[in-house]
Amino acid sequence: MTSRPGFDAVLAAVRRAFVDGDGAPVATAVRPLGPAEVRAVLGDHVALAVTDGVVLADLVPGKEITHAIAVAADGDLGALIYTTRETGELPAAVTAAIEAVTAGLAGTVRRLRGETAVLDALHSIGRELTAQLDIDRIVQAATDAATKATGAGFGAFFYNLIDEFGESYTLYTISGVPRAAFARFPMPRNTAVFAPTFDGTGTVRSPDITQDPRFGKNAPHHGMPEGHLPVCSYLAVPVTSPTSGEVLGGFFFGHPEPGRFTARHEYLAEGIAAYTAIALDNARLYERERTLATELSRSMLPVAPPTPGLDVLTRYLPAATGSKVGGDWFDVLRLPSGATAFVIGDVVGHGVTAATVMGQIRTAVRSYALLELPPSEVLRNVSELATGLFGESFVTCFYAVHRPADGTLAYANAGHLPAILIRPGEPPEQIGEALAQPLGVGSVFPQRTAGFPVGADLVLYTDGLVESRTRDLTLGVEWLLAGIPALLTAADLETAWDKLVDELTRGRHDDDIAVIHVRHRGEDTP
Repeated sequence: MTSRPGFDAVLAAVRRAFVDGDGAPVATAVRPLGPAEVRAVLGDHVALAVTDGVVLADLVPGKEITHAIAVAADGDLGALIYTTRETGELPAAVTAAIEAVTAGLAGTVRRLRGETAVLDALHSIGRELTAQLDIDRIVQAATDAATKATGAGFGAFFYNLIDEFGESYTLYTISGVPRAAFARFPMPRNTAVFAPTFDGTGTVRSPDITQDPRFGKNAPHHGMPEGHLPVCSYLAVPVTSPTSGEVLGGFFFGHPEPGRFTARHEYLAEGIAAYTAIALDNARLYERERTLATELSRSMLPVAPPTPGLDVLTRYLPAATGSKVGGDWFDVLRLPSGATAFVIGDVVGHGVTAATVMGQIRTAVRSYALLELPPSEVLRNVSELATGLFGESFVTCFYAVHRPADGTLAYANAGHLPAILIRPGEPPEQIGEALAQPLGVGSVFPQRTAGFPVGADLVLYTDGLVESRTRDLTLGVEWLLAGIPALLTAADLETAWDKLVDELTRGRHDDDIAVIHVRHRGEDTP
């Protein structure tokens, strides 16, 4: 066993307690105890007489032990001192001596266990915070956790928004008291008391902030405004980005009684502030990337032009969950001949790359479509262009053309989900299913024609509408088909679609959604 001066003294004191009936020393042996054994034998004790024969037989097999005492070293290691000789009763004085010698060790063990509990709690809080991507939830959870950990009367987080005067602080969260308690007070200013926090120069901890020489020097209140919650003990910790060094804001904790915040409270608050800074960095990066990709996608999506004889509704909804948006798109094109082309597609993957590929594919489809090429030729040309141009990108596309002259719909499908055609008096029909491989993979794209009379509806959509991590694609399509009749009888088609999308996705779609719904009104048809 490794020699430890303090523990060696404890062992020596315990061994001296082993005496016979005449008070003469009795020979003893020492058996080291590992962490699991210390916990099993001693529990929360530092020193304990072991009398259970089963325990002793397990620890020291083959020995007839007459007396044994287990002692913890520092919470994870220890020793069993035992003898096989006859012993007398341990005198009260010797027991008191052992307790006196082990008192310091007991305090050390309690301190170490306390520190372990603090670190475990801090790690748990950090894990919860850094798993979040919603800024509101991050800051509220952090404020709640830090207020509880420090024992503050109340805690608050102020966001650091710098204006032209070098200061502008916004109350973001409050914990421990109702938000209304701060509703009628102005935001803090960059005074001598608050400056170290908002400037990120360090933590401020005061047993009585009203006695601090920096307190009460600024007009108009010269201290806390009238009616403010009483604050005596004060603790403020900056929240600084570990990547940019930017001071994101600060935590402020108060208590009406003096001397309530200790060095440990400061340590806990600083630890939570550090985790909060990491979580906020992650959330802000996520939001920036998502906004960039979303805006890029939206900028490439058209507004459906007025089309004689047709009512056209379109929807594009970026993913409500996940870290990136996808490459879904739609298009509605008036062709020179008077026909109308409807395009819907999906670039497999997410983020800016998928959105960029989507924009290039969409442009290619528009170019070939305006040449009045048949749907099969439009997709064949785009597929040839996509081969080698976009690397490993995988793009699906459904392309359909309505010719008002003969009331038909010509279409071809490159690996996309089938469209839904609903003709008057007939049930919904899926068309174009499994006609060809995706763009960049397939080379032949069979073309089909279907009647599209007055009163008919056509629905094209991407898989985000019907598929999710918790729902099978086939089941999602069945639910969509079941919801179609309600769309056909709805007085307001836009509202009906919003309701159907919410029902199908339960408000948490984890992929982009694009939809085109075409209704052949017929009254404007030449």
